[in-house]
Amino acid sequence: MTSSPALTAAPTQTVQAFLDALARRDVEAAIAVVDPQASVTVHPLGVAGTGAGLLRNVLDDLVRAFPDLLISVGRVITTGDVVTALFKVEGTQGTDYAGAMNQEKHLDIDQAWRFVVTDGAITQVTAYWCQQQLYRRLAVKRFDEIAIA
Repeated sequence: MTSSPALTAAPTQTVQAFLDALARRDVEAAIAVVDPQASVTVHPLGVAGTGAGLLRNVLDDLVRAFPDLLISVGRVITTGDVVTALFKVEGTQGTDYAGAMNQEKHLDIDQAWRFVVTDGAITQVTAYWCQQQLYRRLAVKRFDEIAIA
């Protein structure tokens, strides 16, 4: 019996496979390297819980909201089983996202995601970005008021 490549990959390779799949807008391939019981925290969205399905929802929302999504990975820093990826998310808003009505505005926001990889699978994801920057980029003056652009 042969092992799955996802179960034998080094932490950096596992995270790179996740990021490559996300860059291709392939949520299923990204989730394929995530443990079904992974701990997921997306601080800016107030998302915290357990399960690959929770992360799938976050990624599905991102891919749906930005039809021309572009992920540009800047750095990947690995310390043991912990991998931190610094990347930029870019795209033009095509539907409501993160509480912001669709403004058809271009978004470019730097993000930092911290992954813990155990036995070749992502077991923990913690995502960070500046939510205020996201709202400024999407022309939202306040959480409940759209700016006139």
